[in-house]
Formats: sequence, structure tokens, C-alpha cells
Amino acid sequence: MKIRRAKDRGRANFGWLDSRHTFSFGHYHDPAHMGFGPLRVINEDRVAPGGGFAEHGHQDMEIISYVLDGALEHKDSIGTGSVIRPGDVQRMSAGTGIRHSEFNASDSDPVHFLQIWIVPNKAGIAPGYEQAHFDEAQRKGKLRLVASPDGADGSLILHQDVRLFSSILDAGERVVYDIEANRGGWLQVALGQVLVNDQRLGAGDGAAFDVAGTVDIQGDDKSEILLFDIGPTHA
Repeated sequence: MKIRRAKDRGRANFGWLDSRHTFSFGHYHDPAHMGFGPLRVINEDRVAPGGGFAEHGHQDMEIISYVLDGALEHKDSIGTGSVIRPGDVQRMSAGTGIRHSEFNASDSDPVHFLQIWIVPNKAGIAPGYEQAHFDEAQRKGKLRLVASPDGADGSLILHQDVRLFSSILDAGERVVYDIEANRGGWLQVALGQVLVNDQRLGAGDGAAFDVAGTVDIQGDDKSEILLFDIGPTHA
């Protein structure tokens, strides 16, 4: 297990946006942290009331938005519009090209969310969009599949050999996951504090698993985590 501490991440602060970068992004460049296989971006963003990202373009990227607190309003060039709230997971496939905007849906409260980029396994697909809600009961004390290559168990479809799980743990609650041979894993602590293979990780910390083995996660207080199971291209 290789730990990436929250305090060591890159940072961009524009007043309306305070963003922490687990991997190199924008003006933050660190050759030692360029991603983990196809997992290219994990940005933890806090957007002030009324603030947001004006319309901009993407191509050939799977983009996941995961709201932790507040509400995020999304509009795009394929006619999709929605408000994403805690429990919602959104996947936008940029494919041949898509333009979108993201704004804090509130004029009074900040929005706190994770934006995740995954390099697809094929370039030039048709742009697409999916959103689903996974309430706390589905994720409490268990690893709930929220995105996968085959859309298993009502998960969003990813165009890459990545399975993404979400879990909410109270203190003492435990989940265990086995990384299989020739695969890798990335754990991101979104909220709270957990013990991972007996090492304490806090909010914003991440951990890479690049060999087969067991990931043992125990809540140290109320916490929320994301676990990525990544195919053979992770190395």
C-alpha cells in the first residue's frame, strides 16, 4: 500500500474555487503523481455559492462527478441538464467531444464534490451521459458498486476496465475487498477517517494497491470512501 496524503496534493485557489489535486492537473505538475493506470484525475473541489465552471470542452475522457455536500448543476451540449446532490453519481463520456458547464446550484451554500477522470479504453466513442442515485442505505457498511464496464447491479457504465465502489462506514464498521492478481486498486477517503490494513487515513488521503491482496477498511469515525478496482493496464 502506497499512501498519498491529502496535505501533499496540489492546490489551486481562485476564491470561488478551492481545488485539491491527487494527481497532476492544470498548473500542478508532479511526474511522480501522474495518475494510476487509466485513473487520471481525482480533484476535490469546493465551489462558493453562485460560482462555477463556465462552458468548456472535453474529449476522450470518462468524467465522474460525486457530490459530498451541496448541489452541483450540470448542463451539456448533448442536451442533458441536471442537479447532482449527495448520493448521486454522474458519468459523462466526452468521446468525440462534448461541452459542458458546472455551477453551484445554490446562491447561499457551497458545494463540495469529487471530480474523477478515467481514460477510456477506446477513443472516438459517441458522447454520453448517465446519472443514478445510491442512497445511504445501499452504501452503509458495505461496498456498493456504482460504476463498472458492464453496468452490473444498476451501476453506471464506464468505458474502461474499472469498477468503482462507494461505502459509508460508522466507527467500527468494516468492509474487506480482495484485489485479484494482475489488477490494482485505489482507495480515496472522501470524508472522515478510516483504518486501512491497520494504517490510519483521513479525508483527502488516497492509497494505491499495485499487487494482489486484501484491502481491509474499518471506520474510525463516520466516513465515506471510494474504492477503484482497476484492470491490468494499471501498471
